[in-house]
Amino acid sequence: MNDPAVGATRPASHDLPPSPEFEAFMACGWAATPLPGGIRLPVADLAAARRAKLSARFPGERLIIPAGELRVRSNDCDHRFRPHSAYAWLTGLTGEEQAGHVLVLEPDGPQRHEAVLYVRPRSSRRGPEFYRDRRYGEFWVGRRPDLAEAERMTGIRCEHLETYGRLPPGRDASRDAGLAAALSELRLVKDAWEVEQLQQAVDHTVAGFEDVVRALPRALAHPRGERWIEGVFGLRARAEGNGTGYETIAASGAHACTLHWIRNDGRLDPRELLLLDAGVETDSLYTSDITRTLPLSGRFSSVQRQVYELVLAAQEAGIAALRPGASFRDFHRAGMRVIAEGLAEWGVLKSPEGDLHRRYTLCSSGHMLGLDVHDCAQARADVYLDGVLEEGQVLTVEPGLYLQADDETLPAELRGIGVRIEDDLVITADGARLMSHALPRTPDAVETWMGELLAG
Repeated sequence: MNDPAVGATRPASHDLPPSPEFEAFMACGWAATPLPGGIRLPVADLAAARRAKLSARFPGERLIIPAGELRVRSNDCDHRFRPHSAYAWLTGLTGEEQAGHVLVLEPDGPQRHEAVLYVRPRSSRRGPEFYRDRRYGEFWVGRRPDLAEAERMTGIRCEHLETYGRLPPGRDASRDAGLAAALSELRLVKDAWEVEQLQQAVDHTVAGFEDVVRALPRALAHPRGERWIEGVFGLRARAEGNGTGYETIAASGAHACTLHWIRNDGRLDPRELLLLDAGVETDSLYTSDITRTLPLSGRFSSVQRQVYELVLAAQEAGIAALRPGASFRDFHRAGMRVIAEGLAEWGVLKSPEGDLHRRYTLCSSGHMLGLDVHDCAQARADVYLDGVLEEGQVLTVEPGLYLQADDETLPAELRGIGVRIEDDLVITADGARLMSHALPRTPDAVETWMGELLAG
């Protein structure tokens, strides 16, 4: 199979050409090193059940779900690879060695499919790939399973990736909107294993936030303190999981009014707030997504507390609206009613009616969460955004106020303050469980928590 990510523009190796004698020497004298026995993935049976659900939606059609390809970051360096979420969900395979692999569901009668996984197996010792190929060679990027090992891991029949190009066309999830939508919709409700993975991601994220607070004295002293914060959280994410589930937002002062501030190059000022939006992604690729807005001095000023308490009240209203059968949009509407009424009480708005409050909130108040931070985004609107909540769904509730520094509709003391409070919740039979309860949310509890961590 041609690899579109490998082309003539990729630089040649700087190595000298090997002699025939060296090649012969490298082809012999290697001990057998099979992977340990019993390597079946814990999620293999769940993945099989997921494939069966997908199969039932597309009887008689060939379905193609690629893992995705390596992409060049710079010259001969690739970005770190993460398999496509649908591929990981259907196979249980999450490693960097999955680049280029493809899952195919072959029609096997009118009502079922056979899964076939096309993989690049372990480098053979008979040729130079294992020590010469900088992109896929074992000595460069590590051991891959051979075909038999991959079959034992997944319970899926495995074929060499070279044979994939001879297949007839089918519905490709990377190009077929209908198949992509179906895959998103099937992932809306999480099974118990997925909720467990998400709870692990949340717990590691809580630890990362604690690390950040402990690191504040050094971050405050650094000219790019935001980046110090990003690095501290990133260390926890890589130590405990696959990394961060998305680019960390470490936004101090007026930077917090930029919703996706990921430059993180600013200095920290103890008179200001730090908005930290960050999540650890587990090795199984499930991510948390939590935001806290912290006073860099350890104490909120009166105006900072005023803004924070309004956002917290909006979040509480949103959380109270979560239950099976409620409209997905209900929690956003509930939170925005609180925001609009608060802005009217402050005199920023003449009336809480209408949608003028959106100038200061800018976006929706939450989203589904899972393998992607904005999970199931390809689902049809009537199933997701205009649908109803179901037990087992995991989502965020994250209202915010973003009071721009140059907004002359605001009193001067409010300008340049950005506050977001975001938590992860799972819908239960009678409401929702706060998965991120270990992180304080009230201003008094935040101050106490910060004081204890800094004192320790």
